[in-house]
Amino acid sequence: MSADRVVVTVADHVATVTLSRPAKHNALDRAMFEGILAAAAQVGATPGVRAVVLHGDGPSFCSGLDVGSLMADGDALQVIADRDGHRANIAQRVCTDWIDLPVPVIAAIHGNCFGGGLQIALGADVRIVAPDASLSVMEARWGLVPDMGITQTLPRLVRGDVARELTYTARRVSGEEGVRLGLATRVAGDPLAEATALAREIAGRSPDAVRAAKRLYGETWDGRDPDAALLLETELQTALIGSPNQIAAVTAGLSGQAPEFADPAM
Repeated sequence: MSADRVVVTVADHVATVTLSRPAKHNALDRAMFEGILAAAAQVGATPGVRAVVLHGDGPSFCSGLDVGSLMADGDALQVIADRDGHRANIAQRVCTDWIDLPVPVIAAIHGNCFGGGLQIALGADVRIVAPDASLSVMEARWGLVPDMGITQTLPRLVRGDVARELTYTARRVSGEEGVRLGLATRVAGDPLAEATALAREIAGRSPDAVRAAKRLYGETWDGRDPDAALLLETELQTALIGSPNQIAAVTAGLSGQAPEFADPAM
């Protein structure tokens, strides 16, 4: 069943991951959790993928937890208890596995993006949102605390007081307000088309450089160790200079011709 919940297609170095439970606004039941984890693993194991587009089929990106299903089946505690040797539990990994991918992930958000759905989107590198989308850190509505990796995502995007206000109230904000607050990157009338175009643009850059940039920001953005951050800049740049893909990028830039890049080994 989990395979039916999430669909992965790959074309032109871009993997498109589609949450596919449209009748339920892609609400998160156990099968959806498993499908998202499987999709992230599949993308990470697919040679030649340089960027990912994550979106929801039907009227919404993801409306959050399917509370009735998770409570009735006893899955609610299992998804937060089961780590299976990973650093995060199942519920956290549907968000943090996108962070852990070495390639950029772009979320295309429309309709409802609530609770766990928003936390999944926060795991992406970039969020493109419809102006009339509805976003909410909704867990307080169900007497819960947001626990799907939000400590690794939201503090990088918004001020502490904004995060607290959104969490305490569970209020809904539009896509436009979400951009102003920092929850989303930019507004687009067709988020999926915009996200796909951006992913294709990224896929046209050196995959070595893009992966290095994601690693650089991922490991240093909190600013807690500036010396280590400066050292990582140097190490990554040293590895890139003179490499085949870097030479291909320079050659393309000087000649005006399309570059031909080799994808990193898995």
